[in-house]
Parts: sequence; C-alpha cells; structure tokens
Amino acid sequence: MKIQSLPAEEVLKHLVVPEDGLHQKAAERRLSEFGPNEIKEVKKKSLLKKLTEQFTHFLAILLWVGAFFSFLSEYLHPGEGMLTLGFAIVGVIFINAGFTFIQEHRAEKALAALRKMLPASVRVLRGGEEREVLSADIVPGDIIFISEGDRVPADARIIQASGIMMNNAPLTGESEPVPRTSGSFEGEFIESPNIAFAGTTVISGSAKAVVFATGMSTEFGRIAHLTGAVEPGLSPLQKEIIKVTRIVAAIATLMGVFFFALGFFIGRSFWENFIFAVGIIVANVPEGLLPTVTLSLAMGSQRMAKRRALIKTLTSVETLGSVSVICTDKTGTLTQNKMEVKRVWTASPPRHPLIKEGSVGNSSHDMLMKISQLCNNAKSVDGKYTGDPTEIALLKKAVETTGELKAERISEIPFDSERKRMTTINKVISAGAEGLSTLNSQLLTSSFTAFTKGAFETVLPLCSNVLMNGIVAPLDDAMRREISGAHDTMTGKGLRVLAFAYKEIEESYKLKVKSEKLELESDLTFVGLIGLEDPPRPEVPEAIKKCREAGIRIIMFTGDNSRTAEAIAREIGLVKEAPVIVEGRDFIRMTDRELRGALDNKEVIFSRMSPKHKMRVVSILKGEGERVAVTGDGVNDAPALKMADIGIAMGLSGTDVAKEAADMILLDDNFATIVNAIEEGRAVYENIRKFVSYIFSSNIPEIIPYLAYAIFRIPLPLTIMQILAVDLGTDMLPALALGAEKPSPGVMKRPPRGPKERLLNFPTLSRAYLFLGPIEAAAGLFGFFYVLNSGGWKWGEALASDNTLYMQATTACLTAIVISQAGNIFACRSMRESAFSIGFFTNRLIFIGMAVELILQLFIVYHPWGNAVFGTHPIGFRIWFMLAIFGISLFAAEELRKYFVRRYSVV
Repeated sequence: MKIQSLPAEEVLKHLVVPEDGLHQKAAERRLSEFGPNEIKEVKKKSLLKKLTEQFTHFLAILLWVGAFFSFLSEYLHPGEGMLTLGFAIVGVIFINAGFTFIQEHRAEKALAALRKMLPASVRVLRGGEEREVLSADIVPGDIIFISEGDRVPADARIIQASGIMMNNAPLTGESEPVPRTSGSFEGEFIESPNIAFAGTTVISGSAKAVVFATGMSTEFGRIAHLTGAVEPGLSPLQKEIIKVTRIVAAIATLMGVFFFALGFFIGRSFWENFIFAVGIIVANVPEGLLPTVTLSLAMGSQRMAKRRALIKTLTSVETLGSVSVICTDKTGTLTQNKMEVKRVWTASPPRHPLIKEGSVGNSSHDMLMKISQLCNNAKSVDGKYTGDPTEIALLKKAVETTGELKAERISEIPFDSERKRMTTINKVISAGAEGLSTLNSQLLTSSFTAFTKGAFETVLPLCSNVLMNGIVAPLDDAMRREISGAHDTMTGKGLRVLAFAYKEIEESYKLKVKSEKLELESDLTFVGLIGLEDPPRPEVPEAIKKCREAGIRIIMFTGDNSRTAEAIAREIGLVKEAPVIVEGRDFIRMTDRELRGALDNKEVIFSRMSPKHKMRVVSILKGEGERVAVTGDGVNDAPALKMADIGIAMGLSGTDVAKEAADMILLDDNFATIVNAIEEGRAVYENIRKFVSYIFSSNIPEIIPYLAYAIFRIPLPLTIMQILAVDLGTDMLPALALGAEKPSPGVMKRPPRGPKERLLNFPTLSRAYLFLGPIEAAAGLFGFFYVLNSGGWKWGEALASDNTLYMQATTACLTAIVISQAGNIFACRSMRESAFSIGFFTNRLIFIGMAVELILQLFIVYHPWGNAVFGTHPIGFRIWFMLAIFGISLFAAEELRKYFVRRYSVV
C-alpha cells in the first residue's frame, strides 16, 4: 500500500516502528541495511582521462605520427632540420590540448550543492528519548520532529501536524508555501499533503513524522541521480570541428601518401620524399584552428558577461546561436516570483431593497483591507516583510491602503487543505488609517470580530449576508451569481482568487472557539474578493517577441494549474491562439508518439510537471532534431538543464544545484538576457565561419609550392617551419580579430540554422580554396621566382637549404602570403556585404591584428633569431611594395565577387 494513503495511526505499524521510536540497535541494523542518508555521486571521468582525450583525438594522433617521423628522420638522417620540426609539431599538440582542456574543464559541483541542502543533524525519537542525530545516520522508521526553520533530512510521512507550512521550492520550483497534514491521501505521491520531502523547509508550525526513504531513495536522491547520470553530449560546434578536422586530416594524409609514392616514381630520394610528404600534411592540417576557435569562444563569453550572461562552457557560446526551442520554467523565470495583489472586488450596488442599516458603517473596501491585514500571519518589521508570499502581498496592500492596525489576536483556526480557509478572532486596539470612519473604529475597538479568508468555493457557502457600501444586506441568489461571475472573470485572467468574510461575536464566544469551529465559521457576512498573481517580468513580452522573429519556439513548464499557466502565457504574449496544454497526470499516460504529436503544435504549455517529465520532453525534442535550451532555477530543473543542448540557470533566484548543472547563468535573472545571448551566439558562429575561411585561404599557397616542388623539380618555395609560422603565428591574431565582429544586420530576423548546415559548406570551401587561395598562391610563387631570377638562378639548378639566395626566395614567398592575408582579413569580414558598407574602422581589433602580424613578419625576416628558427634571410623593401599589389588585388577581386553576389542574389 502507498505510504500516503495510510491513516496516520497505521503508518508506524506499516513501517514496523514502536510508538516510542526505534531502539538504538534496531536503528544500527537498519543503517547497515539501507546505508547512510547521503547523496551518492555517479562515477565521472577522471581529470587524467579528460586530459588524455585532448592528446588522442584524430587530429592529435595525426600530428603525433608526424612528430614521430620527424624525430626518426633526425636520428637516421641528421642535419635536415627535422628535429626542430618535431618539437614544433609537439608544441602544436600541447597548445591545442592545453587550450581545450583548460577552457572546457569545470568542476562538477552539483552533487556537492545537493548535499549542502540536507541538514547536518535532526531531532529524533529513539527508545522513548528525544535526541540529536546526524542526518547521515537517519534510517527508515526513525520518528523525527521538524519545526519552523528546519530542513527535512529525508522523505517522511507526517503523523502529527500543528499548523505546519512547507516550502517545496527546492523540489517543485514553486515558492508558495503549502500546508501539510497527517490525514491519508489517495492522489499522486509528489502532490501528497502528508509527506515532508527531503531538502524542503518548514516555514511555520511543527510536525512529527516517520522517515520511510533515505539517501538516493528519496525524491531528492532521484533528482541527484538524474542530474549526475545525464551525459550532456557534444555541442553542435564540437561535432562540426570534429568533422572538419577529420575531413581535412584525411585529405592531408591521402595527399601525403600519394605524393610520397609519386616522388619515388619520378626518382627522388627517400628523405626528399619524406620531407615532402610531411610538408604536405603540415600544410593541409589547420594547426591553428582549434586554439583560434577556443580563443574566439572565450572572447564571445566575455562579451556575453558584459551583457549579464555568464558562460560556463565555452562551446555554449556558439550553441546558443543554434537554439530552436527554449523550454522555460514559469515561476522565477518568466515571472518575478513575487505574489502581488492584482485586483480587488467588492459588492457595491447603489442601493438594495432589502438593505438593513447595519452595525458596520465603513466601505466594503476598507473592511476587505482590515481582514487582509488581521487574518494574516505575515509580519512587517522596519518595512521588511516575512512570511508566506501570498500573505505578504495581502499585508502590503492593506497597510498601503488603510494604514497599520494594532490589534490583539484572541484565537485562530489555522488554514488546512481540507477547509481551505483561515479564521482569526481579533480585538482591534486602534486604527492607524485616517480614512477609517469613526463609527467603524469604535466598533472594532469595543467588540470582537471573526475574520475569515480562503478559497472562494469554501467561503461563499458559509455566508448569509453581504457587505455593500458599508451596510449589511441579505445574500440572495442574484448576488451569489454576481459574486460567482466576478470570481470566474478573475480566475479567467490567471489570478489566484481569495474570498473574505467576517462575523461579529460576543467576547465570551472566544472561550468556545475550539469546540465550536463550525458555528464560528457560519452565518458569515461576505465582503469581497482579491485576485493575486506572480507578475511577469516587464522585459519578458519584448524578449518573447524577439524570439518569435528569430524563429525560436518557447515552451513553458510550470507546476501551476493549467488555467493560471495559460493566462500568464497570454499576458506575456507567449500564446496567441488555442495552445495545447498538457497536465502532469495526462502526461504520464501519453505515449512518446502522442507526446511528439503534442510537441508538433506551435503553442505548447506543460503544467504540473516533475523533473523526470521535463527530461522526457527535452529528450524527445532533441530526438526530433531540435536544438534545445532549458531555463530554470530549482533543483527540479537540474536534470533537464544537464540534458539540454544548453542549460540556462537564474543567477539571483537560482539554487546552487541549478547553477552547477547549467551551461549559462543569467546574472540578472532577466529572460530578455537570453535573447542578447542568442544574438551573440549567432554572431560567434558567423565569425567562426569568417576566420575559418581566412585560415583555409592560406592552405592553398602552402600546398601549391609543394606540388610545384614535386612536379617541376624546383627548389622548395616554402619550408615546413615557415608554414607553421603562418598557421600558428601571423594568422592567429587577425583571425581572432574576425571573431570580434559585431552581429550582422538582421541576424535575429533569420530562423535558426538547420542541424544539417555545415560549418565548412561548399560556398565557404570554394571561396577559400578556389578563389582566394589561388590568388595568394600566385603571390607567393611570384615572390619566390622573382627573387631567384633576380639572383641569377637557372631552371633546374639545385640550391642548398642554407644558400642565401634560396633563403631570400623562400622569405619572399612567406612575405607574399602574409601580405595577401592582410588584404584577405578585410575580404573575410562578410560573405556578402562590402567592406565599405560595413565600415573599415568598426572593428579596430583588425588593425591591431594586422600590426602584430606585420611586426612578427618583420621579426622573422630581419631578426637573427627569426632567421635561425625559420630559415629566412632579409629582403629589400622594394620587394614588399611589389608584393603589396597582390594584397590589394585580392581585396578588389573579393569586392567584385560580393557585388555580383548582391546584384544577382547568389547565395
């Protein structure tokens, strides 16, 4: 039998627990059987394994092989400079691994945060004695005592309750305190009012309860398991980078093997062929791609931090740009997590034929405010309010409207889930508001009044009169219909509606309150209704509008009922038509096929949801090819945050668990910040494509010299070390400058890119390899042959690697590539728009990158250290000016191509 359905008196028998509690030996046996009351960690990858993976991916293995053969070549055939090459390649491997590991690794603290949410010790009854026991030593069957301020150590069935109110926000995400009782319950376990769940907090009152689940067996533990066991998977960008590196590495390897064999066929020696094959591989592999991408993402995360979005996982910067669905929690995310009085209604017709001149001579509105203030357990100290959010909202409204009343509370019938109402008996000492009538103030000072507030359906049937214009009138059927209509109108707007009534009593009646509750809460005078809501964040409607324009669908998750959820959704513009609303109890019975059908609708709301439900929705959305972002702030959100493509936690209101499980934290809890972050994410992806095009453009002038060397038997125009000088030196900062480009106009007017869209698509590759690259290759070969011919070189003449003329010629080839790349950086700022329309000075980092690029090239060309490392020799500045023509020509050619693209709408 379910523990929540048992009567309180049978719970102890069911769990085999004596009335005086477990004896110490029995508790020790159960501790040995069930284990300590702790959250256990799911086994994770070790730091060593994570670090090892950075050295063993496909690109790294290819470079390790190249380094091995370089060292082997130096050992078998010294003096060819292969030792330097080997160390350079190993350096590339460590640079890539270091950047990736340091930036991507973060401590998994979610489970540690969960542990902090369980108390260190708790009061228990063992062997008839009440004692303090460590939370870890609590076992199923322990009788525990919880009171105001306590955090519940384990799932427990309440057997005695005294006005206890619990805050279940850590579990459900909903902050409104809920009452707990000891009576049996036949509904869903998670909704049981007789269960105190581990990790939740007692707001008021006290209870005696019996523990029935500890550690990982609690609802809290199940969430911990879901959070720890979920594998986040690779981001879209990570998958793209893996594909790119594998394709490029495979091409490089095939070319190296092919031309190694071709070298033997045309009669070259083994070492010549080997150097050539390694050169082809190094020229094809974009060694600087991974560190450049990583640094670009880091720059993007810094820009997002300035816009109040903290990125924890670098690849999440780009993932945001591809998001097609946002699954958002309502409370605390779309709303402010503050209850607020939205509407006040009282019955106030001009006159009523049956009106009796009554004893209360004040307006109905004033009386409504009196009840709101006096039938209330919230407190105000020095302007600071504490207590239940609903009661705080009522108290604030009352004090602001009628001033503070000083009153003596004689007695109270507390709220409970069965009656759904609360009644207090008060004697008002004085009225602080100037607006209160003298008659009413005298009345309240001289007599006792019972004030009642609660659910409409439980208060109105107890009323026989109604207060209208300060006069008591009989409550006839017509007025009941009018009141019911007002109630329906308010609930239709998503408001939580409370009804208010009162009854004048004799002083002697206070002594009979406990035995005559039913008589006290009868023949009441109805006063009015107050509608409250958790108001939406003011920025949310505009943020949702922007998401719609960007083609991003928003699905709302909430623990509220469907009617409230839909009303809030309409108020913020989330739904405009007839949305599909799925409640938790219906969700459980739905098959995956039915759920997919529901998710296919344009507007979807999920209400009364639990953590495992959210995970299932995210899983199905991802299975349908959607890129899913999940927002949330509670423990209940953590598993879904972890499973999503990107998890977004609230920084101010979010729990530690949610923050640790998320990839991004909104520092201002502003839903609108997500839109800014998505815009940055889309810009980052555009910029990565720009600098990938920039980097790949220099691959052609690095490859063609090797092809010419193999086919035409000329001196090698570009050495391997000079290739690395471009890939890891001169190209790096300009590429990073492209990563700082601002979002292009209309980036948030386009739909998210599809999952099949490639980072290296055909237009990007053809532009780099077939258009820009050949221009740079022509520049490099021109510089090489110009210097050779100027020095008197004859075709077919072999030159030693330390020959001055040869070193000057290779230096000219390298310089030509660098100068061409200087023109290329302006060409790559946009695929379609002219650099003149963008503005040359809108990205000043480009000029800094160009300056560093030229300074580094001057060092390589003119400094002895640069000459020694890269095999270069100084050249005349006249050659620089001649080669500059190619940089200008490349820029002009690209501007002409963009013109035709815009003119003829070529994609």
